[in-house]
Amino acid sequence: MTQEKQWIEAVAFAKEKHEGQYRMGGDAYITHPLAVVEILTSFGYKGEFSYVGLFHDLLEDTDATPEEIYSYAGEGSIGESVLKAVELLTKRKGYCMEEYIQKISENELAKIVKLADRLHNLQSALVASEKFRKRYITETEQYYVSMAAGTCFEESILKSLKELKDSLMEVYE
Repeated sequence: MTQEKQWIEAVAFAKEKHEGQYRMGGDAYITHPLAVVEILTSFGYKGEFSYVGLFHDLLEDTDATPEEIYSYAGEGSIGESVLKAVELLTKRKGYCMEEYIQKISENELAKIVKLADRLHNLQSALVASEKFRKRYITETEQYYVSMAAGTCFEESILKSLKELKDSLMEVYE
């Protein structure tokens, strides 16, 4: 199978699994993982990064199985590394945020995708409630600013964080 055909099948799989799910602003959920892939590509990350970006919420938010992710990512070492990163990005019931962040930080593939995910979520949070935006700002400052330090995502995350903070100030003006 060609790489292009494999990618098309992977996108169709993710779209099917996220069917009926929507983002805060009302967009179909699949727009989020596709936006994460677009962000990754804009920073020069392709291949395995694209698959992890596309699949990063599947285990957490759908009935997709690890075996399906492995298969659609491309069996062998690529499928294994994609699956491992997706599993690291999956928040399990009762998870500890510090441990979750630490494990992601130790895996470059998971870390880069998480930063692209956080960047898109920061950009999207402008339509969220004031309470959500405050929580998201705090969480980003506590965990993700340090994760982004020294990466190509640092400037964009700080800029989007400032925009989100500024959106709260507008509420009080």
